[in-house]
Amino acid sequence: MAICLTILCENSVAKPFGLLGEHGFACFLETPQGSYLFDTGQGRTLVPNARYLGKELGSIRALLISHGHYDHTGALPQVLECCQGLDVLGHPDLFLSRYWELEGKRRFLGIPHRREYLESLGARFRLSRELTEIGPGVWLTGEIPRCSPWEKGDASQVAVTETGEILRPDPVNDDLSMVVETPAGLVLVLGCAHAGLVNIIDYVTETFAGKRIHAVIGGTHLGFAGEEQFEKTLGVLERLGIEKVGVSHCTGLYGSARIAARLGERFFFAAVGTVLEF
Repeated sequence: MAICLTILCENSVAKPFGLLGEHGFACFLETPQGSYLFDTGQGRTLVPNARYLGKELGSIRALLISHGHYDHTGALPQVLECCQGLDVLGHPDLFLSRYWELEGKRRFLGIPHRREYLESLGARFRLSRELTEIGPGVWLTGEIPRCSPWEKGDASQVAVTETGEILRPDPVNDDLSMVVETPAGLVLVLGCAHAGLVNIIDYVTETFAGKRIHAVIGGTHLGFAGEEQFEKTLGVLERLGIEKVGVSHCTGLYGSARIAARLGERFFFAAVGTVLEF
C-alpha cells in the first residue's frame, strides 16, 4: 500500500461536484500501518468531504492537532463520534484561551469545546512538548525552537493563561507540524506555521539529519507576514530545492501567487481534494 495524503479541509476546493471549502485545514494520512488525521477544520466540511472522498474517519489510529485554534479543532466532536476512543496528540498549551484583537474588538480564536466534553466523547489527550513518533515513519514535531529573528508571529493574536497572564502577541508555542517519512524523502505537513516556516524547516532538517525534505504542504501563515519575512522564506525554499511546495489556508491568494511565480512547477495549491501519493 502506498503512503497517501489527502486534504479534507481547506479554504477552497480542487475538484468540482460535491466538495466543500471553509477557512481551516485538515489532512488525512494513509500508511501501510494505518491512517491518521492531522487537524479537523472548523467543523462544517470534514465529515461530508471525507465521505465524498472515501476516507473513513472511524479508521484512524490517532488524531494529531497542530495548535489550539478553532479552524483546526472545530470538528473534534464529529471525529470522536466516529471512533470508539481515540488518542489525540498535541502540545500542553492546546487549551489556552485565545483571541484576535482588531480595532478594539476581541474575538475568540481558541478551541470551541471544553476538554472535559471532548474526553466524555472518548478523547485520550497525549500532550507533549517533545518530538513524538506516532507510528512507523509518522512524527509530530513537538515545540519548535524560535531562532529566526524575522519570524515574529501575528501581533493581533493574544492568549490568556490559566493564571490570567496576557500573552501579547500569542507565541503559539503549541504550533506543531507532522513529518512523514516516504520513499521520496520527508513530507512536512504544516497546520499554520505560527512558529515560522523557516524555523520549522530548520528544526526538521536538524532533527532528521541526512534525510532531505521532499515536500512541504499546508498553511504557511505567509498571508500575514511582512515583506522581509516573506522574501527570506522564499529564499530558503528556493535554496533548499524542495521538490514540491503545496500551500494552503493562511498563505492567502496573493501570497500563493507570489510563491507560484518564484517556484514554478515545484508549486501547487493544496485545496480540498488534493492528493499526494508515494
